[in-house]
Amino acid sequence: MVPPTAVESSLNFTDHPSIKSTEDPLVQQLTLKDDVTIRHNAPPPTLYEDGLLEKGTTISSTGALMAYSGKKTGRSPKDKRIVDEETSSQNIWWGPVNKQVDELTWKISRSRALDYLRTREKLFVVDAYAGWDPRYRIKVRIICARAYHALFMTNMLIRPTEEELKNFGEPDFTIYNAGQFPANTYTKGMTSSTSVEINFKDMEMVILGTEYAGEMKKGIFTVMFYLMPIKHQVLTLHSSANQGNEKGDVTLFFGLSGTGKTTLSADPNRKLIGDDEHCWSDNGVFNIEGGCYAKCLDLSQEKEPEIFNSIKFGSILENVVYDPETKLVDYNDSSITENTRCAYPIDFIPSAKIPCLADTHPTNIILLTCDASGVLPPVSKLTNSQVMYHFISGYTSKMAGTEEGVTEPQATFSACFGQPFLVLHPMKYAQQLSDKISKHNANAWLLNTGWAGASAARGGKRCPLKYTRAMLDAIHNGSLNEVEYEQFPVFNLNVPKTCPGVPSELLNPINAWSEGEASFKKEISSLAGKFVENFKKYADQATSEVQAAGPTV
Repeated sequence: MVPPTAVESSLNFTDHPSIKSTEDPLVQQLTLKDDVTIRHNAPPPTLYEDGLLEKGTTISSTGALMAYSGKKTGRSPKDKRIVDEETSSQNIWWGPVNKQVDELTWKISRSRALDYLRTREKLFVVDAYAGWDPRYRIKVRIICARAYHALFMTNMLIRPTEEELKNFGEPDFTIYNAGQFPANTYTKGMTSSTSVEINFKDMEMVILGTEYAGEMKKGIFTVMFYLMPIKHQVLTLHSSANQGNEKGDVTLFFGLSGTGKTTLSADPNRKLIGDDEHCWSDNGVFNIEGGCYAKCLDLSQEKEPEIFNSIKFGSILENVVYDPETKLVDYNDSSITENTRCAYPIDFIPSAKIPCLADTHPTNIILLTCDASGVLPPVSKLTNSQVMYHFISGYTSKMAGTEEGVTEPQATFSACFGQPFLVLHPMKYAQQLSDKISKHNANAWLLNTGWAGASAARGGKRCPLKYTRAMLDAIHNGSLNEVEYEQFPVFNLNVPKTCPGVPSELLNPINAWSEGEASFKKEISSLAGKFVENFKKYADQATSEVQAAGPTV
């Protein structure tokens, strides 16, 4: 007979070993029936057993738990809301990113979520940390009704030791995930049955009407985008980060989907600090997460061996298509969604730096873009003002097939390369980044992994990965600081004339352009106009130096 443990019990919630007394706030919020089963910080094998009882969940041929998120297979940014309350309202960047919800609507949504969770025969509670630096980390508690959600957050957050769990105490932030239950569409301001609401006064988050696990991950990221700058003057960043094996130099990579943020930060000569979410404090850089959430579409062992080999027991595959008999996954099949994902602990990556932090400041800042117009240089060295301008702009090209209705490359802008998660005005993050670059004498670069010779729509060729890696190597070994530069027109960027391992004609797009000078001028003027038009929404808080750092139309 297996003795009962602290992670698995079938008993009244008030008797659960993680709860000290009936005065505990969590007990007061969740008065459950006597026969409820509680999984509190359950290990993966237990969550596998529970997960396999959920509809459509099974195990892949490599041992990963495969689950479906239901109708929603991606985030619902139009349904993200922040409570308009007196402690935070004056700091929030209100608008299409951060929609206001009043406190009464919050109470209705919260009550609705708790009422749903009270009806479940089984609940999952996960206690974990966000932030690898103990000086800044926050304690997070997730309460949910799906085993797959519990395993997801066990993977994505930082797992406490047994001793830390014993002394975990009250969480700093709590997520109530009642995603199987819809929001009340008759509530003020509710535009759909989905709602993801954050209350910075109560330090809680409620999820209704979506079972997509990424809402929890990005909810915590949003919280860190608020807490770190406001309370600790620590800069939160949507970036990957790595550190050199020999020199210990740190590089930050910013970039939207498809620019190479994950691929370029995975370097055999460098340790991976993290692939998505970081903070830059006065002490150095630290990862927010304890895991990775990788895209799986077209994944192969040849192209992404570290990610491919991480899909094993303990990881989660989300919304993938597989053979019902062999359980082999078809990573090329996007019939459910193009946003197929895998979530796994970061220590599944052999090159991961554990703990995921560096006590040195970044030497290089890389702003990544994938320009489908073919007119931006493959690498440029940025001034401080240019860093702020391009950081606020967050430009890349959205390629055909990435979203429904996108049939040709489209210019897209996302402030600070993470607009959906920003809480403060983008200029506040940009100024913090600029100050840190100046203080620590970091070099800043714009690295374009997009097309050359012509636009993607007119037969241009994407810059070969080997050349992009050669440019990155030249940045890391310092040789790109020693070459001669020239000024690139319109965007006024400093472009190297030579780079070791890269054909010189590739470095200046004018030299590689195949359709004549008039065609090039037309294309570059078109892109510059899009930059200028996009920046208008931030101009009211931008300095004259930053505004002047943009392209000249």
